[in-house]
Amino acid sequence: MTVHVQSVMQRFMWRYLAIVLTLCLVVSVAYLDVQARYRTMPDIEEEWNASMRRRNLLKRSEWWRNDDQWSSVEESVSDLFDSEERSDTNPKKGTKRRLPGAIIIGVKKGGTRALLEMLRLHPDVVAPGPEIHFFDRHYDKGLHWYRNQMPLSRSGQLTMEKTPGYLVTPGAPWRVSSMSKDVRLLLVVRDPVTRALSDYAQAASKRTQDTRSFEDMAFRNASTGLVDADWSAIRLGQYAKHLERWLRYFPLSQIFVVSGEKLVEDPVQELQAVQKFLGLRPLIGEQHFFFNQSKGFPCLRKAPQSKVPRCLGKTKGRSHPIVAPPALQRLRDFFRPFNQKFYRMVDRNFGWS
Repeated sequence: MTVHVQSVMQRFMWRYLAIVLTLCLVVSVAYLDVQARYRTMPDIEEEWNASMRRRNLLKRSEWWRNDDQWSSVEESVSDLFDSEERSDTNPKKGTKRRLPGAIIIGVKKGGTRALLEMLRLHPDVVAPGPEIHFFDRHYDKGLHWYRNQMPLSRSGQLTMEKTPGYLVTPGAPWRVSSMSKDVRLLLVVRDPVTRALSDYAQAASKRTQDTRSFEDMAFRNASTGLVDADWSAIRLGQYAKHLERWLRYFPLSQIFVVSGEKLVEDPVQELQAVQKFLGLRPLIGEQHFFFNQSKGFPCLRKAPQSKVPRCLGKTKGRSHPIVAPPALQRLRDFFRPFNQKFYRMVDRNFGWS
């Protein structure tokens, strides 16, 4: 009986061992097969990592300074950016999106919108309607995103944009120069006292619960007349300080300073100088303007034969707050040294009292 049991147990052990060996063999074969298949497949993870590295390198690359070089690189990796790209399913033949060749960098409430709309009358100029705010708010989105905010343009057309916040953003000059050292810059300036009044009027229209007067915000101490130089409406008008930062990265020959007053009083003469600076044909003339007496600034005719001129929005031409003459004089005295320095920097006297 004992011999019989031992014989059964031996047979059972041999069968169990055979099953285990068979399973091990099957697993080994399967493992080797998977490894063989895996080696023939692209290394997806490595490919993705490599693509991300290429993307990061492109963001830092000097190729951004050359629009044509960037275009060829951009096309080769465009599939990586589908989620961020504003594509055109049927772009016009011979057109593409280009980085700006000119930028209106400021100043807020100086006449930047008027200048852009005047330049858009020119057939060789294309520009987006809204402010892009790339170099002051959205720089982390990259130049590919920035390019895709631009309208389609043909070869020979000038792409431009305007965002007044660039003038006073500390990092903007370096960021713009990193994109292109050849970009042309337009700076629209205006009597800083008048500009501050306009700035206050705009802010007050949006801030109905704040009842502080212009004088309350412009002066630290009403009795002594100490000007609050840190209030944004005052700080923006210190043009010399802001321009110094831009001149560290761009020569003055690439920066054209536009008179906001002349843009209203004599837009044709000011536009002639701007067109020359931008290398544009002098096509914008008196036939494109109609002076709006009620608003106090010119309206535009897209075509000379147009019977209905297009004026700027209702928000333009707001009434300024009434300020006591002594307070205005203290502000003029405050801005005078900044103005004089600015005149010397740009070699132009704007005649602000």
